[in-house]
Amino acid sequence: MRICFVSRRYFPAISGMSIYAQNLTKHLAELGHEVVMISQYREDKEGVYIYGGGPPPVENWMKTYGLRSLGEEVTGQDEPADFERDMKEMIDTALKLHQEEPFDLVHAQYMYPTGLAALEISKQLDIPNVVSIQGGDGHWVGTCCSTHKHAIDAVLQHAMSLIIGCDSFAREVSERHDIPIDRFTIISGAVDLDRFTTVAKDPDRKRNKLLYHGRVDSRKGALDLVYACDILRKRNIDFHLTISGIGPDLDASRELVEKLKMNDQVSFLGRVGYSEVNKVYQDQDIFVSPSYAEGFSNTILEAMATKLPIVATEVVGIQDCLEHNVNALLCQPGNHKALADCIEKLLKDHQLQDRLLERAYTDVMEKYSWKVVVKKVEKEYQRVLTQKVDTNWDQLYEIADEREDADLSCRFRKVPHLL
Repeated sequence: MRICFVSRRYFPAISGMSIYAQNLTKHLAELGHEVVMISQYREDKEGVYIYGGGPPPVENWMKTYGLRSLGEEVTGQDEPADFERDMKEMIDTALKLHQEEPFDLVHAQYMYPTGLAALEISKQLDIPNVVSIQGGDGHWVGTCCSTHKHAIDAVLQHAMSLIIGCDSFAREVSERHDIPIDRFTIISGAVDLDRFTTVAKDPDRKRNKLLYHGRVDSRKGALDLVYACDILRKRNIDFHLTISGIGPDLDASRELVEKLKMNDQVSFLGRVGYSEVNKVYQDQDIFVSPSYAEGFSNTILEAMATKLPIVATEVVGIQDCLEHNVNALLCQPGNHKALADCIEKLLKDHQLQDRLLERAYTDVMEKYSWKVVVKKVEKEYQRVLTQKVDTNWDQLYEIADEREDADLSCRFRKVPHLL
């Protein structure tokens, strides 16, 4: 089938969405499907700082079309983000490409704004739609203002398929938006096992290198980890922390490290390309993910595949693949002492490290291979192909509305990267 895949962030943007989209589209192509990617991107100073900027690259397994998010970029001129403008460009681009060669299905990452655009594309072209619910819009969007409430309700109530990464996340979205749990199709994230092959390490090494990799964001616990490491330092624990990635709190993390006088024990790698990420993992000893919530964590799967023992938080999107003292050590988010205690325990107990990482590696091999997960996505595509397109969502949200008709007090109009 010919698939129109609409993404809010794709490479060179540093995002779990980029990794998910690359692997999913590549494996769909290997199954014989034709994929056309329409992706937004940022070129303004703030957008490049947080995500990395520029249009999507040319890929050999799919066609890519980049749409600069000018509606989001107006926040640099102290204007509220114009998501409506960006949605219309997505829709117009899809309609134009369909005229050149028809699509069979449209699949959007995120409920808003891409998911809403996918519903309109579906309605105008009379093709099925699939929406993947990712962390940001599932956790926060829809409870922020009346405009986004109507938009999220439209997607949740009328999308033909809602793919979500795990049970705990599905329950959260169901309860928050009063949507029946059976509306969701649970298909987990996955990891490119070939890319994250393990490398034999010297068993006599110190095993004291900690890794944080991903979006450097207070909501991901980046600052909490620095505070926990300060506790370890005061306990005279031997460690070195590497923070890999960019994000909205990169400068704040650097400033905190400077304030705590930990420059000798904390290093920042900044932006790391996906082709180099596996080397970053393989050079470390323990992976730490102190996040407050996830849709489903790509970085944790990557750490599992690289045989890194893991310290993480027992929260939505993590507790589905990690179990305390079985394949990881878990603590509550925001508890600096508990996080430090878990890290110290792993640093001092190499047998515990080995037990946890072996179980995690077995789990990722059996459950989170892309070859397994992509077939579940393909099955969902085949299911919706037999269904009639639901167009009743426009009673909840009018896609033709202008920004001026929206609730411009919404916090995401000021900081759209938080979506």
